Amino acid sequence: MAPPENKSEGKERELRGFWLTRIVFLRSLAFIYCVAFAVSLFQNQALLGEDGILPIPVFMNRLRSHFKLQPGETKISSFLSVPTLFWYVPEHHTDTALNIISNTGLVISIGVFLQGSANMFIMGTLWILYHSIVNVGQRWYAFGWESQLLETGFLAIWLVPVFSIQQLPVNTPTSRVCIYGYRWLIFRIMIGAGLIKIRGDKCWHDLTCMNYHYETQPIPNPLSWFLHHAPPEWHKVETMGNHIVELLFPWLLLVPHRKVTALAGCVQILFQVVIIVSGNFSFLNWLTMLPAIFCFDDGYLQRFFSKTTQYYVSIADKLSVKFQNKPARYQRAVLNGMIGMLLVFLSIPVVQNLLSSRQQMNTSFDSFRLVNTYGAFGSITKERTEVILEGTTDEVITSSTTWQEYEFKCKPGSVHRRPCLISPYHYRLDWLMWFAAFQQYHHNPWFINFVAKLLEGNSEVRKLIEHDPFTNSTRLPTYIRAQHYRYQYTPLASENSAVWTRKYLKPYMPHVSLQQLKDWRESNGFIKDPVKEETVTKEEENPKRRVKYFNFDRENLSYPIIGLLAVLGLLVLRLFRREMDMYYDSSMGNVDKEIQDILSRASELNVDNVSEKTTVEDLTKDCLEGKEKAE
Repeated sequence: MAPPENKSEGKERELRGFWLTRIVFLRSLAFIYCVAFAVSLFQNQALLGEDGILPIPVFMNRLRSHFKLQPGETKISSFLSVPTLFWYVPEHHTDTALNIISNTGLVISIGVFLQGSANMFIMGTLWILYHSIVNVGQRWYAFGWESQLLETGFLAIWLVPVFSIQQLPVNTPTSRVCIYGYRWLIFRIMIGAGLIKIRGDKCWHDLTCMNYHYETQPIPNPLSWFLHHAPPEWHKVETMGNHIVELLFPWLLLVPHRKVTALAGCVQILFQVVIIVSGNFSFLNWLTMLPAIFCFDDGYLQRFFSKTTQYYVSIADKLSVKFQNKPARYQRAVLNGMIGMLLVFLSIPVVQNLLSSRQQMNTSFDSFRLVNTYGAFGSITKERTEVILEGTTDEVITSSTTWQEYEFKCKPGSVHRRPCLISPYHYRLDWLMWFAAFQQYHHNPWFINFVAKLLEGNSEVRKLIEHDPFTNSTRLPTYIRAQHYRYQYTPLASENSAVWTRKYLKPYMPHVSLQQLKDWRESNGFIKDPVKEETVTKEEENPKRRVKYFNFDRENLSYPIIGLLAVLGLLVLRLFRREMDMYYDSSMGNVDKEIQDILSRASELNVDNVSEKTTVEDLTKDCLEGKEKAE
């Protein structure tokens, strides 16, 4: 039941807490998680599955070889170095595990998005599931936004109650440590991106980088063509604006003034929106907006919520002070203090990296990716080259052989096809094809095995591309080759319907058959020798070589972090017990439940005839009496 309208109310009371901010943030983070798990669900079986391009079982075998482990063996030291659930997944269950993790993460994130609230168990589950994928994702997941999502998700675990999933949990106001932690995150992201540019490509100094960016970025979108043809003077303004936003405005995020912080948050969000409009960068820029949300308190966000919600928030803000159970409050303070110390400790190498003239971008200094360094486009590609795959069914290659082109989902191929709009979704294969264009094919094992999968006619891998010229053919290709082309946008005044012009440069990879790739695939573990496989299976059945899951290794550098996380876990369990007592222990008078009941009954009060102070006293009277009796 909604509260009655207060006709005598002169003006709307402005809120100052972060209750609404937390709701907006959790829904936004859940949306990003939803996209990330959807990408995993629809692509990872082809990319990482048992018969994928870079199979997880092959990667896990290499890890075990690196850590000198037996097949199927896992030590705690190896787990802490590469934390992932796939240490405990049998090879032949990899596809099932990928689907379970992706579907579970997708369902949970949708639930958080719809609910606008969560608890530590929910946010922790999302973090663990995505962490497990990222750490076995190899080249497909080797980009900064993956670590950024994990860092953002880790802080979100401590932003919510241990047990309650109420949107307004009066016993758990939004943690100030998390608020400042997110402001510190957006500061590092932007400063890191700005510093890597002024220390990098010369074009960032002469303000010409934007002359090339829209044409040479990994996956252009429909507006990129128009933005590329803007006047050179405007591109200089864009470049200078980039420097101002990334190097000057982030400092305002650290100013302890409400309006200054809000201004800085607005600038950062608008900047990310501009980048989203101009290109397809996965969910990177959508994710970067999230920490900036904590630049705005409820006073700025309340206009986007109903009067009823604002009314309940104002009550929850007062009740959170009066009804916070003291032991739980102290334990929460200790928990927040330890999180703060952890952030400070892990920020030391990040700050050192920012100050270094040899700055690294998108680097993690711990295996859990809790606090990372970021940066983007330190150098700008001046020419766009593309790798074009072609196949044929001819048994003998001659000068008259007919070659047919493969077309990818979004990567430029046909000169007449318009750029796509997919952000925040992401095509991982298309993205890596951009990098392959200015590298050698033999430096990219994934590319060679990808070609082999096309020669095999692998159905899952075929789903990753837009057009396979042999899909409806009765024969698979006998040979595939790769050609190197230079791509340029067509002129602005061109009457041609084409978006691109292209010029042949040279062969990228000579034509190869499946038989020619057999030895290479076997040596790299992509094809298993049946005889060796049978031997390994018999050895695994030997009881003397049973799996050892935990073998303590004190020399692992992750132990200080895992020790601190263990202490945090104990505090979480204490808070969980306290919250459970508040909900179910009759000797406590069901105080927390009474608070929620009062929030639901608040609308029954006649607020037209009483002052705000009287209203709050009426609301809290019953709970105060119940708490006194309990004590």
